Amino acid sequence: MTEKILETDYLVVGTGAVGMAFVDTLLSESDARVIMVDRYAKPGGHWNAAYPFVQLHQPSQFYGVSSKELSNGRLEQGGWNDGLNELASGAEVSAYFDDVMRHQFLPSGRVQYFPMCDYLGDGRFVSKVGGQTYRVQVAKKTVDATFLKTKVPSTHTPNFSIEPGVRFMPLNDLPRVSEQPDRYVIVGGGKTGIDACLWLLQMGCDPKKIQWIRPRDAWLLNRRNTQPTDEFFFDVFNAQAGLMESAAEAESFDDLFAKLEACGYFLRIDPQHKPAMFHGATVSIKELDELRKIEDVVRLGRITHLGKEEIQFQEGRLPVAANTLFIDCSARPVDELPEVPVFAGDVITPQMVRSYQPVFSAALAAHVELNYEGDEEKNHLCTVVPPPEADTDFAHFTAIAMMNQYNWSQDRALSEWILNNRLDGFGQLVKNAQGDSDKEALLKRMRASGPSAVMNLMKLDQDYKAEQGVEAA
Repeated sequence: MTEKILETDYLVVGTGAVGMAFVDTLLSESDARVIMVDRYAKPGGHWNAAYPFVQLHQPSQFYGVSSKELSNGRLEQGGWNDGLNELASGAEVSAYFDDVMRHQFLPSGRVQYFPMCDYLGDGRFVSKVGGQTYRVQVAKKTVDATFLKTKVPSTHTPNFSIEPGVRFMPLNDLPRVSEQPDRYVIVGGGKTGIDACLWLLQMGCDPKKIQWIRPRDAWLLNRRNTQPTDEFFFDVFNAQAGLMESAAEAESFDDLFAKLEACGYFLRIDPQHKPAMFHGATVSIKELDELRKIEDVVRLGRITHLGKEEIQFQEGRLPVAANTLFIDCSARPVDELPEVPVFAGDVITPQMVRSYQPVFSAALAAHVELNYEGDEEKNHLCTVVPPPEADTDFAHFTAIAMMNQYNWSQDRALSEWILNNRLDGFGQLVKNAQGDSDKEALLKRMRASGPSAVMNLMKLDQDYKAEQGVEAA
């Protein structure tokens, strides 16, 4: 079959949330032509393979592409997110990205979309259905929107052996269980494990029937402090002020986390166990109360072998009760990534440049690409905020995000763009605070500790890495 030659300004590999947010800004702010390639049949990336009851952990206002609202502007009524801004379901997110592609991107006449294709590198890709191979001649840049590839249970291979006959399934299959087990064992302590436990409890499962294997506990964020609407102003900025002050005053990591918990920025499920993990997951207080009802928690390190009669861990063994169902929630959200700048010659690799907000980060990277010259200047504005894994990553992660925020504030045009971008969220809250003495006083308090917070976080990070014999970045 003859290779087809295509031409475009930008070749974007991946139509997940990051790729869609990046292209949306290209289309809104330039006349660029774009080719988008993806291995899935529809846009949305990992949402195509997500478990059926998945929801955003952050308010819908923060998610999607800049030009189209995902949220309906409602507060949840009833349930464990009661009184907070709505969280889109996985089905809503998938439908949203499909709508953006079909009714915004393609009608523009400047986007060519190639689903169900494997990217081969060097501008080449092949259709997984028809076998046609394509080569793209790229006038400007290739955008790797797959770098922050999110793992989901349905595509994850466990890193432990499983004996034949063990009843074991990914989280995606949990709603299809037809033979009720006597015990559910949740394998994994991260966001997916939290979702599995909450779903079982919501469906009426007795907490005593749930065993939760949590090799590490996690620091969690209070979802109330992430709400981008005026009624939550004092929750949001009291938490931010607490973060700044804690970061400025902490004498060690233990002291930092204690202060962050005391001011309400951090939460943990079990007050008796110190978390060693941080992925930025959020929970409501009602969800936290429900999770605390699960008392059978196993902390023996990671599983090494799952047998029909015994579970082997790094730090011990446990018998397996009869009629047990294991639910795999052990996938790490994002693999450990090499250090790659966002802008490097003719390749753009969108990554987080603001904490917890990959789609805002992608939109901002596209804006910077179109309006600034040279990789050095662009990367100065888009310094990578690496996804955190361990609790000790928090200092480095937060310091870089704060420095990015400061750099943006020094550029009037960029600050104005951020303020008017719907994915920013908190900028409008700050603007609306003008003239309110109480709100202005809180913002002044928050800003007062900013410079000291950055410097001290960098010191804590460097001191810790020196103790561990790791070269500081």
